[in-house]
Amino acid sequence: MISIGFIVCKDTEEAEKIADALLEKRLVACANILSGIQSKYWWNNKIESADETLLLLKTQEKNIETVIKETRKLHSYEIPAIEFFNAGQIAKPYAKWIERETNQENKLV
Repeated sequence: MISIGFIVCKDTEEAEKIADALLEKRLVACANILSGIQSKYWWNNKIESADETLLLLKTQEKNIETVIKETRKLHSYEIPAIEFFNAGQIAKPYAKWIERETNQENKLV
């Protein structure tokens, strides 16, 4: 099953660092970095707001736990927003590409 991940990062530099690490380990096939998002959220009993960067990931469901673990090592937030969803309908050639690029035998050690 193909999964799509969303990780909110403090800035583009952090998103690039996480994306590069996940790509190098072949845990994800693709990472899109969307800068300039405005986030509003509850923190310490008050509403906060921040300019942040969204990291969008494509991977296989079997990689999610490892992606979360590796992301938490690199992320600056105490409680980073790391969310994954099943892709549902997805073009078969694209799904096969994601599977091929995130297979264990491709992983660099």
